[in-house]
Amino acid sequence: MPVHRALRPPENGGRRSAVLVLFGETADGPDVLLIQRSTGLRRHPGQPAFPGGAIDPDDDGPVDCALREAAEETGLDPAGVTVLDVLPELYISHSGFRVTPVLGWWHEPSEVRPTDIGEVAAVARVPVRELADPANRVRVRHPSGKIGPAFRVRGMLVWGFTAGILNQLLVLGGWERPWLNGAAAVPLDALPPGAPGAGVP
Repeated sequence: MPVHRALRPPENGGRRSAVLVLFGETADGPDVLLIQRSTGLRRHPGQPAFPGGAIDPDDDGPVDCALREAAEETGLDPAGVTVLDVLPELYISHSGFRVTPVLGWWHEPSEVRPTDIGEVAAVARVPVRELADPANRVRVRHPSGKIGPAFRVRGMLVWGFTAGILNQLLVLGGWERPWLNGAAAVPLDALPPGAPGAGVP
């Protein structure tokens, strides 16, 4: 997956972490597992995200961390996940995390729900077809001036780091469809309900 220059980690510094980018299969076709972070968190409150977190000393690298965090946050059974690849490390300058995305296939799905309610407000399996639907896609302008892709799905606005990865995976997977009306950028704080902090029905 191509790494944007702004997401390349610095030579030194940053806290190592990992996220699980988990695809599965349902009657609606392929889907991806997302969580919505609790609004009470200090970092990225209320944002939809992939399950994941900081790599602990006891973790045997990013894969172990991503599976452990997904199990803790959603109740997912790691035995049902096949790890397909470990993607290049990315950097989130706002929070100082060096993030390794771990790409997985849910060969034996298990029930998922918010199991760490202090960190996770909701869990959703989002069909890829909803992410690819031009009606659900928008470009947002962050207060910092940065512009990036976003998705309005399942009562959530998925934006930032998570949306950037999803957008690249849609392109690489051949799922991307043309944007509506050129998809002019919309200020993040001007979007209707479904913005950061909104609940998942």
